[in-house]
Amino acid sequence: MTRDSYGQPIVLVCGADTRESRLAGSLEAAADRPVRAIAAARLADALETVDGAESREVPGNGDSSASAAGDPDADGGLPRPAAVVLETDDRSELRTLLERVRDAADAPAIAAPPAGSEPLAAAAVRADADEYAPVDRDDAVDRILEAAADGTDRDGTDGERDYHQILANELPDEAFVIGEDGTYLDAQIRPDAAELYTVSSDDLIGRRLEDAFPDDTVAKLRGCMDRAFETETIQSVEYEAETTEGWRRFEARVVPIDERIDGQRAVVWLARDITERAKRERELRSRQARLERLNRINAVIRDAIETLVQAPTRDAIEQQVCEQLVDSELYCGALIVERAADDTLAYRIGAGDATAYMAHSRDVDAAEHCSVTRAAETGETQITDHILETEPLPDDLQEAAREDDVRATIAVPITYEDATYGVLSVLASRTDAFTDSEAAAFELLGETIGFTIMAVKNRQLLLADTVVELEFRIDGGETFSFDLSEAYDCTCSLEWVGTSSRGKTFQFVTVDGLDGETVLEEAQAHDSIEECRLIHDGTSQCTIEMRLAESGVRTLANHGATIRDVAVNDGVGTCLVEVSQDANVREIADALSVIYENTELVARREVDRPVRTAAERRNRILDELTERQLTTLRVAYYAGFFDWPRESTGEEIAEAMDVTPPTMHQHLRKGMKTILNEFFEEGDWTPEEL
Repeated sequence: MTRDSYGQPIVLVCGADTRESRLAGSLEAAADRPVRAIAAARLADALETVDGAESREVPGNGDSSASAAGDPDADGGLPRPAAVVLETDDRSELRTLLERVRDAADAPAIAAPPAGSEPLAAAAVRADADEYAPVDRDDAVDRILEAAADGTDRDGTDGERDYHQILANELPDEAFVIGEDGTYLDAQIRPDAAELYTVSSDDLIGRRLEDAFPDDTVAKLRGCMDRAFETETIQSVEYEAETTEGWRRFEARVVPIDERIDGQRAVVWLARDITERAKRERELRSRQARLERLNRINAVIRDAIETLVQAPTRDAIEQQVCEQLVDSELYCGALIVERAADDTLAYRIGAGDATAYMAHSRDVDAAEHCSVTRAAETGETQITDHILETEPLPDDLQEAAREDDVRATIAVPITYEDATYGVLSVLASRTDAFTDSEAAAFELLGETIGFTIMAVKNRQLLLADTVVELEFRIDGGETFSFDLSEAYDCTCSLEWVGTSSRGKTFQFVTVDGLDGETVLEEAQAHDSIEECRLIHDGTSQCTIEMRLAESGVRTLANHGATIRDVAVNDGVGTCLVEVSQDANVREIADALSVIYENTELVARREVDRPVRTAAERRNRILDELTERQLTTLRVAYYAGFFDWPRESTGEEIAEAMDVTPPTMHQHLRKGMKTILNEFFEEGDWTPEEL
C-alpha cells in the first residue's frame, strides 16, 4: 500500500473498551485509510498531540486496524485526522465531544450513535456536527467515508453551513431553519410528505411565518421560539397547518442554534405530522371519558335502585330518582309523566335546572310530546340527540330547550311486565349523552322503578283498611276457560295464579260439570295453553294446572290488583278484584281490555276490611286443628323434620308418637292443610306474596 493510500487517519471515538465498538470493524474493512480507535475519555489528550502535517505515515507493517493504533502517543502524536467519528448515544457527551473536536481539530466531526433518534439529531445540529450517520443505518459507513474524503469547510461566515443532511436524515416529515424574525432560512421536506404542501420547500425559503399561518398560530410558534432562545434548550409545540388534505396537526422540536445565521439568531424546526396519533389520542380520551361517565351513571342508577326499596310511596320513589339523577351533575333535568284518565300525558314530578323545559312539559299534550309519547305508546326507550342543531321538537318546547341548553333527552318507559306506569324523561346539556350502554342502564332503572311501584301498590292494598272492589264482566274470550265453558256448559273457577322463574304464567283452575279426562284433552289441544296436567280428577269435577302464553288474570296482578274471584260460565266471565283507593281504575280496565276485547266494568264499591290480629288468626287455626294433628306438627317441628337436611325421619317421628308411619303422615298432612288453608283460602294475600 502506498504512502498516499494511508492518508490522514479516521479517528473513532467510542467507549472505554474500544473492542466493543460496533462501527470499528466495518469501517476498517471499507476505509482506504487508517482507522484509529480511542476511548472518549482520552479524546482531549489525543487532540493536544495533533501535529500540523498534512499526513503522517503510521509505523508498522501496514496494519491499519483500530486496535493496532489505539494509543495516540505510541508514535509521538496523532496525525491530523481526516475525520473524527463520535460513536456515543449520550446527548450530553455527544455535544461535549463535538465542541472539543470543533475547537481543537481542523477536521469534520461526525456523530455516529449506535441508533438514530430525533433528540440525538437535534444535539448534533446544535453542536455543529458536519455529518450525522447512525450506525444502525445501512449507509452509515459510506457517509462517514464520504465526509472524511471531501472534508467540510469550517471557515464559513456567520455560521453558514450545510444543515441539509442532518436535517433530512432523521426527521419524519419536515425540517426548517427559521430566523429570529420568523423568516425561513432553509427548508427540507421528505418526499413522501411533500405532496401535502401547497408550497415547495425551495419556494418557502425567504417567506415568513405570517405567510404560512394564521395570526393566532404565529403567536404560538413565536412564543415557542422565544422560549428556546431564552432558555437555550430544546422546546416542543403542537400546532395545526393547512395542507392539500385539509388541516393537519404537527408536533415540532425547536432547537436553538449557537451560531448566528445571516446575522441573526435561528432555530432548527424539526416537525412531525401527528394527525393520526392525535386522532387516536382523542379517541382514547373519548373512550376513557365515556367509560368514566358510564361508571358514574351506573353508580347513580345503583344508588337510586338501592333507595327505591325504602321509599314508602310512589311519589317518594319518583322524587328520589329525579333528584339523584340531577344531583350527579350529569344531567340538567329529570321528570316523570304518566298517562292520565283522558289519555293525555300528565306531569307528575321533576327536578333540575331546566325549569323552562319542565314547565312547558306540564302543558304539552300527548300528541305533541314527541319522544315521551312514543315511549309511552311503544314501551320502547326513545333518544333525541342534537336538539339545538336539528330542532326536532314542537316550536314552544324547542324554544324551552334552547333557553335551558337541553341538547339531548332520553325517554324511558316505567314498566313492570305488561304494566306501564309512566315515562322517565332525562335531559342533558351535552350531545351524544345517551349511548347504547347508558340507554341499557336507564332501561334497567325504568324496570326497577316499575317493579317498586307495583310492590308499593300491593303493600298499600295489603295494609289498607278500606279497599275498592271492582267487578268486571267479560263477554267471550279466546282463552281456554271461555271456550270450554261454552262448548260443555260447565263452570271454570280460578283457584290461584302465579309466575314461574322464567316468567310464564300458570293457573290452577277447577272445572265443575265435566270429567278430568275430557278437560285434559281439550286443554292439550288449545292454542292458549303451552303445558298442562291434571291435578284432581272426578266424574263431574276436576282441577287442572295450566301454563299460559298470556293471561288477563296476570295482567290485573301486575297493575296492583288482588284477585278475589274469577269464574267463567257459558262463555261469560265474572272477575272480582280489589285495588287501593288511589288506583287508576281506567288504566286497569284498559289493560284487561287488551286481553279480553269485550270487557265492562259493572260495579265499583268501597269495602271495609275486617281487622284481624295475629293472635286471632292463631287462635282460629288452633280451633280447627285436632289434638292429634297439633301433637304431630309439634313433634315434627321440634324433632327437625322440616329442617334441611332433616334431623329426623318420618319413621322416627311415628316411633316417638307410638303410631304407624302412615298414620303419622295422615295427621301431619291434615294439620298442614288446615294451616295453609287459613292463608291461601281465607287470608288477604296477593299472588306475589304467596
